[in-house]
Parts: sequence; C-alpha cells; structure tokens
Amino acid sequence: MTAPPRQLPKERREAGQVLIDAFLDALWMERGLARSTLAAYGSDLRGLASWLDGRGLGLLEARREHLLEYLAGFATSPPRSTARRLSTLRRFYGYQVREKRLTADPSANIAGPRLGRGLPGVLSETEVEALLAAPDTATVLGLRDRTMLELLYATGLRVSELVGLETPGLSRRQGVVRVMGKGAKERLVPFGEEAAAWLDRYLRDGRAALVRGRDTGALFPTARGRAMTRQAFWHNIRRYGAVAGIHKHLSPHTLRHAFATHLLNHGADLRAVQMLLGHSDISTTQIYTHVARERLKRLHQQHHPRG
Repeated sequence: MTAPPRQLPKERREAGQVLIDAFLDALWMERGLARSTLAAYGSDLRGLASWLDGRGLGLLEARREHLLEYLAGFATSPPRSTARRLSTLRRFYGYQVREKRLTADPSANIAGPRLGRGLPGVLSETEVEALLAAPDTATVLGLRDRTMLELLYATGLRVSELVGLETPGLSRRQGVVRVMGKGAKERLVPFGEEAAAWLDRYLRDGRAALVRGRDTGALFPTARGRAMTRQAFWHNIRRYGAVAGIHKHLSPHTLRHAFATHLLNHGADLRAVQMLLGHSDISTTQIYTHVARERLKRLHQQHHPRG
C-alpha cells in the first residue's frame, strides 16, 4: 500500500500563512505594489505552501531541491508564468534571509527560463489618427472617449493611470497631469495643444452631463457618474479599433507604445522618454529603440533601391 501523504499540523500550516501575510505586508509598505500584484504573489506562495505541506515541510524548511521539484511541475506552463513564480520565491526567501529567519536562500541559485524579448505591437501615425477619430464626438460619451484617447497618446500614461485621474490632478494652465504611478511614485507629465483643446471642450461640454451632481472626482467618469475601470476602457479601445478598420492586435498599452515609439522616431532623447513613461529602469524603455530600429529596417527594405 502507498503511504498516505504527510501533512503538517494545523498550527504549522497557520504559521506558514503568517509568514506569507507578513511578507505581503512588507512588500506593500516598502514598494507600494498594486493589490493585483500582491494577490498574485500570495497565490504563488500559497501554492508552494500547499505543495510542501503534502511532503510534511514548512515554507522555511524548503531546500533548493524541493523548489526545483516544485517548479518542474509547471514544465508545460508558459515560460513567463514559471519565471513569475520563481521571481516570487526569490523575493520571499530573500526577505526571510533579511529578517534572519533563514541563514541561506534556497532559491538563490535556481536559473529561470530563457525568455525572448518580444517587441510591442505599434500603430503607425496614420493608424493612430484613425483610432483617435473613431469616437462620435457629437455624443457626450464619444467626446469623453476622444479626449481620453487624445490624452493617452499625448502623455503615454498607463491605462490604469488614465482612468484613475482626478480633476485636481489636471493643471490646464501648466499643461501637465499629476500621475500616481507604480510604487506610489508621483510624476508630472506634459500634454500638447491638441490634447489641451479636447480637454477644454470635454470639460466645458461633456463632463458635467456625465456626473450630473454625483461628482466622484474622476476626470473621466462613466455614464453613471462613477470612476471608469481599466477593463471598460480596454473594451472601448477594441471597439474603436474596429471602427477605425485597424486589424492589428490592440492592447491596453497600444497608445502608450505608440507614444514612446513615435517620440523616438522623431528624435526624442531616451532618458526623457523614460521619465515621461515613469520607468524606474532605462532598460525597460530601451525596448522602444528596438521597435524604432525595426521600423527603419522595414522602410529601408521597402524604399531603398538596394534594400
């Protein structure tokens, strides 16, 4: 007969959950990570705790070979999913070493999967113009959506930052928006005259009709006067993409990618684009130089007599 799997006593399982909660609290306090990111970390760690529990081990008793065996169980998962799990383990066990609950990090010498560096899909300037022109600005919702698209392309904001904008964060006189980005980092992002003109029109003719006395502070409320969700705006982008006849894959970052790439195409400094995007590491911004380079290669091939 096969021996039944060993399990930790209830109090030791609860102690593991206490470790996870303390780690997540520390992440939130130190780095200000989004709730969805913390939830993903918690899910990964509870999965590991359950796997170790079936072997009679607690989280602090795991050794390198245990973590390797655990990760091997996800061999058929996408590499990025496995890389995320390993990143979670490294953060968790690194924290335990810093807190002196462990003397060595069992995840320290585990190599992650090799990830290809995919280039984000980017719209041409003509395609961006078509997307911006897709909303029916004769309607209040169309005017709101046109203004949101214009501001998104003018600033390169993340969609979550755009839908989270509140009216006090907009300085029309200075031509900037105040944004609270990842890690609770605040930045000021300028917008141009075209976006400013649409903002003026929207604030004059559109927003009051949406809030109807139920002002939540959201710069771009829904038809019910509430703050818009990221998912709702993503649905709008796809809908307007279809209206504009754009057949490329569209993502919530479509206009953010276009903002960065088009700036670089027109000679913007990489460091300036990094600041505008709110990237903490310039290597994240450098992927857009690859996009611009690929576009130049295609233009050369298409138009140069020896391309």
